[in-house]
Amino acid sequence: MFTGLIEEVGKVSKIEKRSDGIMIQIKAEKILDDLKIGDSVALNGVCLTVVEIENGKISFDVSQETAVRSNLPELKTGDPVNLERALRLSDRLGGHIVQGHVDTVGFIKSINLKGQHTEFIFQFPEEFQDLVVEKGSIAIDGISLTVNYIMDNRISINIIPHTIQNTNLKERKTGDKVNIEFDILGKYIKKMISKGEKDRLEELLDKF
Repeated sequence: MFTGLIEEVGKVSKIEKRSDGIMIQIKAEKILDDLKIGDSVALNGVCLTVVEIENGKISFDVSQETAVRSNLPELKTGDPVNLERALRLSDRLGGHIVQGHVDTVGFIKSINLKGQHTEFIFQFPEEFQDLVVEKGSIAIDGISLTVNYIMDNRISINIIPHTIQNTNLKERKTGDKVNIEFDILGKYIKKMISKGEKDRLEELLDKF
């Protein structure tokens, strides 16, 4: 489990496509502290397991299923990637609950300067548009962000300079693909409604 607060932007030092998936090696610094083989790390929002640590580089094996559902196959040597270690029970939950299980790949429709902030318009497949709400949370490449406006299957998000400078967003451009994970609460609610459990859901919500 993660918070969507990026700890470090690493660099892809090696990527190797294999018959059963992909091997990705990342050069990092900050997250190496207390990291060990077997630990979980969110790489651009994808939960991966550390399989090797050597000379400041971390290696991950990516399964075919994960490759198909994410933008990881698009990575090239030198690309910046967002990194976050798994949440510890003693940590503050400053973002929102992010599982590292990417739902779909979207893309950047446009980037617009709004004073000191930057507006990103993200577009994703129409089948997921019921999973976003205005002022709700969403993880883009593992970054916990707040949805400002919704336009069918497009969302507008204003991003502060700190987030731009401390994530891979500063390298992003229009048309780039991004990993998207929708809020887990919204996914459970949608499933309950689709199963005809609307009355039960309303009863549960009345308790809060």
